[in-house]
Amino acid sequence: MSLPTSLLTRPPTVRPGPGPTRRTASLVVTPEVVAHRGASGHRPEHTLDAYRTAIRMGADALELDLVPTADGVLVARHENELSRTTDVAERPELAHLRTTRVVAGTTLTGWFSEDLTLAQLRTLTARERMPGLRPGNTRHDGREGVATFTEVLAMLGAESTRAGRSIALLVEIKEPAYFAGRGIAVEEPLLADLARYGLDGPRSPVVLMSFDGGVLRRLAARTRLPLVRLLDLGDDVGPAALDEIETYADGLGVHHELVLPRTPEGFLAPATGLVRDAHRRWLGVHVWTLRAENRFLAREHRRGADPAGHGDVGAAAAALLAAGVDGLITDHPDLVLPAVRALA
Repeated sequence: MSLPTSLLTRPPTVRPGPGPTRRTASLVVTPEVVAHRGASGHRPEHTLDAYRTAIRMGADALELDLVPTADGVLVARHENELSRTTDVAERPELAHLRTTRVVAGTTLTGWFSEDLTLAQLRTLTARERMPGLRPGNTRHDGREGVATFTEVLAMLGAESTRAGRSIALLVEIKEPAYFAGRGIAVEEPLLADLARYGLDGPRSPVVLMSFDGGVLRRLAARTRLPLVRLLDLGDDVGPAALDEIETYADGLGVHHELVLPRTPEGFLAPATGLVRDAHRRWLGVHVWTLRAENRFLAREHRRGADPAGHGDVGAAAAALLAAGVDGLITDHPDLVLPAVRALA
């Protein structure tokens, strides 16, 4: 499978801002639109249908998260606890596997991917994570199972050929320290699966991401794939922290409020200096996660009082693009793409 490189792997090109309202320059000619867990605003997340829907909408890249099964197979789920996004709780034959674990400092009770073999996981079907907010997505519940990483890679190759264009893949490695503590390797099967599909070379469209700097440092010594450090609200984004990240990573994936914070009243505040500071270190900046529902938008972008109603996510995207970001990770790629195209 031959695919061009992701935007994060292209030589940086500074794009000057247009007109009198000069934009902060991005490191890329055209910022990329990344479908978060596929087109998860339209389909249950991390299903092959969600990924294919995003590609049909024109997304430049897909974002997916990986967790392992008991027998070490990587599967596409946002977290290892499965009850929110599958029908595992309705499977009496798996009731004995319900347990309580502490993951990333949070106590969770449910069914965990690392306790199920791939054969057991194959019996589950996917369902919408937020049925109250996205009731339309529930009509797709039960139509698909849980995809393995290799199934996603095969789909990506087929869809890239069908679409006649490259589709990049941003892969988040979930809780590697937690799984290592349980004796389950994540890095080795990840690299092996990529090598199997010829996606481990310097021209691969795959980007590896994690909130865990340790796993990225280890991968920096083992792969030439671009690496992205994920940062959430409250994480250190000061000069020393960025200097340290620059030693092993190629970019940042940050909560959008680290770029455009909000006032106490919920409106957008002026942009921080994070994009500027990252670009000075040649670190690209992707922001997550843009969602169309009013519940997730700044007050000036909401339309109506219904939290589940759609506001102006395009305006939210335009504000982040004006701040110079290099990529937008979104549940609604179809609604964000016009803001990027308006830059042309």
